[in-house]
Amino acid sequence: MPTDRAPGTTVVLSPPPTPNGPLHLGHLAGPYLAADIAVRAARRRGERVFALCGLDDHQNYVLAKARQEGTGVRELRDRYAGLIHEVFDRVGVGHDGFTEPLDDPEYRSAVAGFLGELVAAGTLPVEEWRTPVCADCPGIAHHAYVSGRCAHCDGPSGGGTCEGCGSYTPAAALVDPRCTRCGEPATGTRTVTGPVLRLEEYRGVLQSVWYRAALPPRARELVWRLLSDPLPTVPLSYPTDWGIAADGFPGQRVDVWAEMGLGYLHTIGRQLQPDATGLAEHVKAWDGVDSVWTFLGLDNAFYYLALFPALFAAAGVPQRVHGGLVVNEFYRLDGAKFSTSRGHAVWAHELLRQEDPRAVRAFLSWDRPAPHATNFTWERYRAATAGWDLDPGTGGPDPGELARAEQALALETFDSALAARCLLGGPGGPADGLLDVLTGGGSVARP
Repeated sequence: MPTDRAPGTTVVLSPPPTPNGPLHLGHLAGPYLAADIAVRAARRRGERVFALCGLDDHQNYVLAKARQEGTGVRELRDRYAGLIHEVFDRVGVGHDGFTEPLDDPEYRSAVAGFLGELVAAGTLPVEEWRTPVCADCPGIAHHAYVSGRCAHCDGPSGGGTCEGCGSYTPAAALVDPRCTRCGEPATGTRTVTGPVLRLEEYRGVLQSVWYRAALPPRARELVWRLLSDPLPTVPLSYPTDWGIAADGFPGQRVDVWAEMGLGYLHTIGRQLQPDATGLAEHVKAWDGVDSVWTFLGLDNAFYYLALFPALFAAAGVPQRVHGGLVVNEFYRLDGAKFSTSRGHAVWAHELLRQEDPRAVRAFLSWDRPAPHATNFTWERYRAATAGWDLDPGTGGPDPGELARAEQALALETFDSALAARCLLGGPGGPADGLLDVLTGGGSVARP
């Protein structure tokens, strides 16, 4: 479509990791390394990119973990935040913006203020909703505080979205919800009054976004499932004990996913217009955004597919900014899913302390779990990396393989596994320059 706009900024998001544990190779092989590779490749093409990540400080999984360990929540958060930063530094994953809500009062003020503005304008209605609760534990059964079974796939799920199929699974949608704090069934009910986002009112907007956006098959499957029923109404605050206070709603905190969406409005708006104040000025700054791309696992897809586009539309962000999602499946370890809670993992910080980060990046690119799950074993890692020469060859790459690799690293067709096979296994030896995008070598100027 012709446009008179000057080229703007491409925003690349990777969901902020929750500092309730260290990063394992499943995290690294999923969104974080892939997003960094895509950003490096885009800058190599001369594009203007803003790479944004952060820490998901206000997930109540952080507080739940601190209670489990019998330690202070800030102490636990800082310990795991340090390990997350160490991994990103060692493996060469860089970000232009990195939000840390607990250390950023301006961010917290903006999130609360934006929610207040949208409620005051009537854009986000205030209404009653009912939810299962634990009869013996305070607050609302949500996110880390509730578990059950997904009504769609019957797999185990927490109180947010299903890891297996990506369905939206608040406590009211779970089969047999159970309180995770005491282990008892959540047999009580409670009526809550607070701001909500009625996604059904944005059905047309979302259909337009989904029609335009580049989405892989599993995300498309979730879209069709969402469209087959009335879209849910999503609470934007909860009576709970962790998070940003929701002004005007005593005892309530901004839901962590609503916080994330409002936080994107603030952080990206402030990046493009540093003196922006208030919601309208931040949204106006988004005129400088060409597209937003997100690298993520399927378990977060509902929020980036539905909640954030609807919330952005409510705030006035143009629909054209939604570029697409690059989705990974689970990375497995010896045949079973990586699991922080079960300790079934290869911890990224430990591996990177003893292995060449270039080899780690190259292998995880080659073995990336997309579009299907893949399986890490030490035998495969040793065999593959032992046969690679990660120093560019003098003979020059095969032109055909180089062209395939470059296309595989475009956002619309991103496939780092294909690029790795072209650059590491094709005739002519490793490709000078483009190989650095995979391994983190060299430097790429930022336009």
